[in-house]
Amino acid sequence: MKTILCYGDSLTWGYNVEGPSRHPLADRWPSVLGAALGSAAHVIPDGLNGRTTIYDDQSVLAERNGAKTLPTSISTHLPLDLVILALGTNDLKRHTGGGRAFEAGLGMERLIEIVQSFPYRLGYKAPKILIVSPPHLVETEDPMFAQMFGHGIEESQRVIDVYRTIAEEYGVHLFDASEVCEATPQDGVHLDAVNTRRLGEALAGAVKEILDLQ
Repeated sequence: MKTILCYGDSLTWGYNVEGPSRHPLADRWPSVLGAALGSAAHVIPDGLNGRTTIYDDQSVLAERNGAKTLPTSISTHLPLDLVILALGTNDLKRHTGGGRAFEAGLGMERLIEIVQSFPYRLGYKAPKILIVSPPHLVETEDPMFAQMFGHGIEESQRVIDVYRTIAEEYGVHLFDASEVCEATPQDGVHLDAVNTRRLGEALAGAVKEILDLQ
C-alpha cells in the first residue's frame, strides 16, 4: 500500500462557502482521491485554512506558514510515497505573499526543497512530489473576499506557468487544477461540492500514473 500526504490550504481542508462550513468528509478532494485509489493507497489529508507556502500570517493563532509545519507533517506520517503540494492561492494575498504568482513560485520551490532534502531515516527514501496549481480566482460580489483576492485574479492565471518551470527544474510532477474545476463566484476562491469532487477524481488518474497503480 502506498502512502500519500495531501498538504494544502482551505481547498484541501474542504472549506464550503455555504454556511460557511466544511464540506462533508466524502466530498473533500483527498477523500475522493482515497476512494478512487481504494486499497492501493492510504491518503492523508493535511489542509489548513489560509496556509501559505512560506509566508507568515500574524492575523490568526494557527501557524499558516507551510514551510514551518511541513517538516513536522512529514515526520508524523512517514514513510511516504508521494507528497501532493496544493498551495499558492493564499500567497496572492498582499498581506502574506505579496499578491503575485512570483511569490507563490518562490514558496513552492522552498517546499519542494524541504521534501527532497529532509533527513529521512530508518531506510526511508524521499517521496515523489506532485505540485497542484490551484484553480483560478474568479470575480465575486462578496465584499470581504473581493478585497482580499480581487486584485489577484490575473496573477492566479499565471501561477501554472510559474509552477511548470519549477516542476521541470526540480523533476517533480505537475497538475493544473484549473483544467478540471473552477472556484465558485460566491466568494471567488473556494470550491463547491461538485468541483472539489472533480478535483479528487482527476487527481486519481494522475496519482495512479505517478505511483504505477492499477
